[in-house]
Amino acid sequence: MRDRPDAPPFSGYLLWHVSLRWRVATDRALAPLGLTHAQYALVASLYSMERGGARPSQRELADFSGLEPMYVSRLARVLEGRRLLERRDNPSDPRAVQLSLTPKGAETVERAVVLVREVEDRHLAPLGGTGSEDDLALRRMLWALLGHADALRGTPTDTSD
Repeated sequence: MRDRPDAPPFSGYLLWHVSLRWRVATDRALAPLGLTHAQYALVASLYSMERGGARPSQRELADFSGLEPMYVSRLARVLEGRRLLERRDNPSDPRAVQLSLTPKGAETVERAVVLVREVEDRHLAPLGGTGSEDDLALRRMLWALLGHADALRGTPTDTSD
C-alpha cells in the first residue's frame, strides 16, 4: 500500500522485507558454521557480555539480546548440545541458569562475526557502505524507532555502544 501513487510502499512493509532478506542472507552466510541467525544472535550477545566481564543468566542474556526468554532457553539447549556453550546453576540464584561460551563457542563466534559483517557490508553498499554518513543516519533513525517502541512497551533502551 502507498499513501501517494509516486511514493514507495509504507515503511513497515519495507522494514519487514529488508529484515527478511537480511536474515536469509545471514542464515546462508552462517550455514557453513552450523549456525542460524538466531543462534548467532545468542552466542554473539553472550560473547559481548562475557568480554565485558559478565556471566549472565538466561534471563539477562534474553534481555541483552532482545530474544524471548523461552526462545533463549531452547537455543541454549541446542547450542549446549553442540558444545558451543555451557549451562550451569547460578550460584547466587538457584532458580537461574548461568551461561558461558566454551572455547569452541568463542572461536565459532569470532569466525561468525566476520561473515555477518560481510553480509552487512553487502546490504549497506547502496548507502555507501558500512560507516558511511548514510549508514550512520540509518542507524540513528532505527535506534530512534527502537527507543520509541521500547518506550511504548515501558522497556528501557540500552544506550551503550
